[in-house]
Amino acid sequence: MTRVIHTGDTHVGYSQYHSPVRRQDFLDAFEAVVDDAVDDGVDAVVHAGDLFHDRRPELGDLMGTISVLRRLDDAGIPFLAVVGNHESTRGGQWLDLFERLGLATRLGDEPVVVGDTAFYGLDHVPVSRRDDLDYAFADHDAEYAALVAHGLFEPFGYADWDTETVLTESDVDFDAMLLGDNHTPDTARVAGTWVTYPGSTERASASEREGRGYNVVVFDTEAAGGDDRVEIRRRALDTRPFVFVSVELREGEGESRVRERVREHDLAEAVVHVEVTGEGDPVTPAAVEEFATDEGALIARVTDRREVDADGEVDVSFADPEDAVRDRLDEMSLSTAARDVESAVREDTVPDANVRETVKRRVEERLDGGLGAFEAVEPDAETDEDDASEPGAESDDAEDGDELDGDAPDDELDDGEPEPDESDADPAEATDADSASPDGQVSMEDYL
Repeated sequence: MTRVIHTGDTHVGYSQYHSPVRRQDFLDAFEAVVDDAVDDGVDAVVHAGDLFHDRRPELGDLMGTISVLRRLDDAGIPFLAVVGNHESTRGGQWLDLFERLGLATRLGDEPVVVGDTAFYGLDHVPVSRRDDLDYAFADHDAEYAALVAHGLFEPFGYADWDTETVLTESDVDFDAMLLGDNHTPDTARVAGTWVTYPGSTERASASEREGRGYNVVVFDTEAAGGDDRVEIRRRALDTRPFVFVSVELREGEGESRVRERVREHDLAEAVVHVEVTGEGDPVTPAAVEEFATDEGALIARVTDRREVDADGEVDVSFADPEDAVRDRLDEMSLSTAARDVESAVREDTVPDANVRETVKRRVEERLDGGLGAFEAVEPDAETDEDDASEPGAESDDAEDGDELDGDAPDDELDDGEPEPDESDADPAEATDADSASPDGQVSMEDYL
């Protein structure tokens, strides 16, 4: 029997809402997982990617993570992990640094046997490069086998990776796929194999309303019962509370009513999200946010969903606005890449919370094919690539999203303010002109 903790998407270093307290929360949540692992004496902690929120974590985040991993190492519990899209670099990975320090094992196509289970790894791979994957894994002689991977796999929300293809084309028969990238926990069975997400360990978006946690996975026929060989149980984590307040204002009601509704909740050290709807009087979000923090909230955000009538006359046309937009675009010499970006912004199939990540992914894929996609195209020119960028032509718009059932993905981690430029760059491809290293990457040797 092998019993492991399956976690992922810890996003250490994420200053949500630009708050240092929230930044510490993400490290604390990871530490809580390790505390449970040590207390329970599990055989391993398996991390399915996005240990860090950014490919260039700050020194404090690195040192904090090393401290947590050392506690795990002192208890004799191995840390097995793969690389996620947020932390991926073009050269060596931070996970390689931890492996060099003897604090982690980076999983790959060779088996890492813990107890009677062989673990393999599949780092995050962009959609544009997956056709080249052959899913060739070295043989093993263990009783059970598990694949740890980072990506959006079927049959879960925003899926762009065919799970059955991975399982049927692999050289190894896997008993389970332990996944990361989707922040909503869920479990399914595909081609006779258990496929599961543990969810994120902290709320990286206001859409992540359910409690956070991780999986405890047991590889043992007797423990699972019946014909199953794997048992998957979810365990909750005690994280910072989020309070969601919905206020529908009737005619004549205003800010005082919003304050009443906010006061009904326990706001102590919580992140508070207030949503205002209805036909009542105007509300000043900043005033409500200040009121909530005075009542004890750590952070407060107010969203007024009501439509505000515009002053003056409005010129109404019954023509299809989409047709008008397309006609105007046809008159412009937009590059293929620019059309990709434009369609991502306007597509109904792309949730608002996914737009930024969709744009990032499409630019990344165009860069993989060279700079030709960034050259202007004459209005009359027609190419297959242009057709592919039309609305609805792609089904992988949420490649790096991490939510199910319409939730926002982790790449659109909402803090109410724009992220710094470097967080919008592709973690695997972006460069930093100010970096001293030739390829624009931070040198890991500086941290040894």
